Formats: sequence, C-alpha cells, structure tokens
Amino acid sequence: MRRRFSLLVAAALLPTTACATTEAGTVEPAVSEVAPPYMGRDHVDWSRDAVIYQINTRQFTPEGTLAAATRELDRLDAMGVDILWLMPVQPIGEQNRKGTLGSPYSITDYTAVRGELGDMDDFKGFVDAAHARGMKVILDWVGNHTAWDHPWASRHPDWYEKNWKGEFVSTPYWDWTDIIDLDYSNVAMRRAMTDAMKFWVRETDIDGFRADVAGYMPPDFWEQTRAELEAIKPVWMLGEFGQRDLHDYSFDASYAWDWEKGLRNIAQGKSDATGLYGFYSEHASLWPKGAQRMIFTSNHDENAWAGTAYERLGEALPNAFVLMFTSEGIPLIYNGQEAGLDRRLEFFEKDPIDWREHHNAANLQSLIAFRDAHPALHNAPWGGEMVYVKNSDEAKVFSFVRAKDGDAVFVAQNYSGEAVTVTLDGLPYEGAWQYVGTGWMEGDDSDGPVRVPAANRMMDLGAGSEISIPAWRSAIFIRRY
Repeated sequence: MRRRFSLLVAAALLPTTACATTEAGTVEPAVSEVAPPYMGRDHVDWSRDAVIYQINTRQFTPEGTLAAATRELDRLDAMGVDILWLMPVQPIGEQNRKGTLGSPYSITDYTAVRGELGDMDDFKGFVDAAHARGMKVILDWVGNHTAWDHPWASRHPDWYEKNWKGEFVSTPYWDWTDIIDLDYSNVAMRRAMTDAMKFWVRETDIDGFRADVAGYMPPDFWEQTRAELEAIKPVWMLGEFGQRDLHDYSFDASYAWDWEKGLRNIAQGKSDATGLYGFYSEHASLWPKGAQRMIFTSNHDENAWAGTAYERLGEALPNAFVLMFTSEGIPLIYNGQEAGLDRRLEFFEKDPIDWREHHNAANLQSLIAFRDAHPALHNAPWGGEMVYVKNSDEAKVFSFVRAKDGDAVFVAQNYSGEAVTVTLDGLPYEGAWQYVGTGWMEGDDSDGPVRVPAANRMMDLGAGSEISIPAWRSAIFIRRY
C-alpha cells in the first residue's frame, strides 16, 4: 500500500477535533493539530551514517576484474566507506559499440557477468567479502535501454520504442548511439526487467541498486519493483534523477547535481559563497525531510565528460570535501579520489587508475571518522537539519550548525583567496565550542589561520564572536558544555 494513501486513510480515522463557537458565531477548532512532516520513504537502518564509494571496475585495478577489486576491500573498509556502488557488470553490445571495449551502459544480458570482469562466482565472491567486512553492495542498473544486439531486440521488438518509420531509437537528443530505448508501456517487458533485478538480489545477495537515468522510467514501475525486491530482503536504492516525488515510494537517495554546480560556480569565479544558498534553500523547503540526496565532487560521468574534481572545483575542492561530510546529504567518493585522481579516465577503453600515496587518503578517512562519530552529521532522517549562521561577510563565508541528540557541529567555510575574519550574528547553543581544525591537511602550514586558535582549543562563541579562517579552508567546531 502506498504511504501517501495510508496517511490519508489514517487521517480519516482520527477522532474529530472538538470545536468551539466564538462570540461572532464562527466555529473554530478547540485544539490545534499538527500535520506530520513530509518525510519520503523509510530507509534501512544501515544507511544511517553510510558513505558511498563508486567502483569503475574496468579502471579500478590494473587487472580490471572483480577478483582484483575484492583484494582492495580491506583498504576500503579501513577508509570507512559503507556502500560499494559497482558500475554495470553485464556483457556489452557489439553493434554500434563505442570505442574498443564499449560502454558498460550498453547491455546484452541482464543476468550475466561479462568476461572482462570475471564470472558470476567472482561477483558473488565480491559481495560475500564485502558483507564479511560490514559493507553493502549496490549494482548499477540500466533499465532505460539495452544494446542494439540484446536478444530482446530480435525476440521481442515490441518491447522497444520506435520512431515514425518503425525503427528502433536511441534516447532522444543525446549521443547514446550504442543503445536503443525500451517501451515501458509494454507489460511483458516490465515483468522481465523486474525479474532480472530480483535475480541479482535473490541469487547474489546484493543490497540494492543505483538506477541509471531513473527518472526516464515511469514511477509506477519503480514502486512495483521496489515492493517485489523488498519481499526478498530490505534494499537501498539510489536513483540518478533530480525529482523529489520518487522519494515517496521507490528511492532512498537521488542525485544533488546543483550542489556540485554551486561549488563549481564559486570555484570558477561565477558566484561567491552565496552561490550555495540556492541548493540549500531548495533542499530545506522543497525536498522530503528524509530524502538522502547524494552529494559528490566527482563520479564516472563528471570525471569523464566534465573534468576532474581539480579541473572543476580548483581551490574550492578542500572545502567541498569538508562540506560533503558535514552538511546534509549522503556523500559519494569516486574511486581514485583518495589517490588524488587528477586525470579524466577513458570511458570506452582500458585506462587504470594511477594508485599512489596522497594526502587525500588520510583526509577522507579522517572526515568519514569525524562524521561517524557525530550523530548530528548522519544521513537523513537521523542527522540534524542545517541551521544557517549569519556572519559579517556572507559573500566569502558560508557557515552553519547541525545539532542532534545533544551533539552539535559548527562549520564556517572561507570561499575566498585570502584569510578572512568574520563576526557571527549568533548561533544555536551559544557558549563553549572546541575548535578541531580546518578538516583538510596538505602540509605544515595549511592549518595555521591568523586568529583561529590551534586545534583542540576552546572558544566561547555567540553573537559578536569573531573567528578567522584561512583562504579556501574551513573552521570546524564541536559543542562543549
């Protein structure tokens, strides 16, 4: 039963509120009732403080196999990530293939593993090994389209969209010439798609899916499919879309593209720190309180087509990482970022990540541990909602508090190229706060702001307090009593 319908029925069954008649003869409720907040669907408890890590299996290791990826799980576990997102593992089409190896999003068999990566036993071994370490696995699912040479195209041509000439069509307006679109008005095709997704949950024990271009498919398909998946085991679903209403029934998490775009505009001088207001205003006012919106500095699409995180975010990247782990939203790390990935990975060819020692690894591990330790920073609906803290130079400094169950974290970020001192207009829980650093260490002089005390020093913060923040860095405080 749909949650929205259930709430309406429940409301209809509530006892009628007593009314009182005023002197003017009008009738008013004697008791004021409060409607429940708009939360969206419930989530599995293990997503409470989860951090996502995307694995581009082809490029993740020199071998580019699932067996080789399995050998990296101890390192990922030590980093602190929780949900491992595997890009599509199925066989890739030959007809109209792009490049030598083709796109993982051009699939010929939904229930097989392509030989490039290994076999089904290798996939199951990866899932089992992840589960043994307390991590979860979600599989990238491509439901909008198939390869041209998927067997469905010859056996069930009525399962596909056609143009006015009766020909198969690729997704309109994009250059996705290696795929053809499925027709979701066909009930038999829907049944086959749902059954294929159930196969992976039932046979390999994965924990959910990342749905490619999820908004291109009808909401009722996702509602029905989610219900059938839940009958096998509780799952977690990430949708590549930016539509809030799919959070009502089908998806736990969705993409927050505007978060990255806001930071990119700041980094490229197209806006100042107030460029973050648009995203956070809509997040607070428009989206379900329980929506887990995925925030990221990179992923396979951004890296391949828009540029590396360094290209897009430049000097704002350290602040972006800090914001990713302290503000509202579920964080995503793209494979290789812990090694300072500074080049665009080829999408249709073999192009392994250059693994090297890099300060990003320690920084990301530290930020994840900090986030795990503070309930205020956990994912929706468990974490605290952001409360914006006004300061005397909002064009340069973005500042906020998150608090939950007695835990509170205050973050002030300088999005300018010079150290800045700001005066606070006041903040929740005025009093003793402990400064714990900038959240990003690159060298001996990176954590030396002009007037912010050394890490682990106490400050009284409230209306009129001054803090100083180094250029393109943050000041992070935790509340003390």
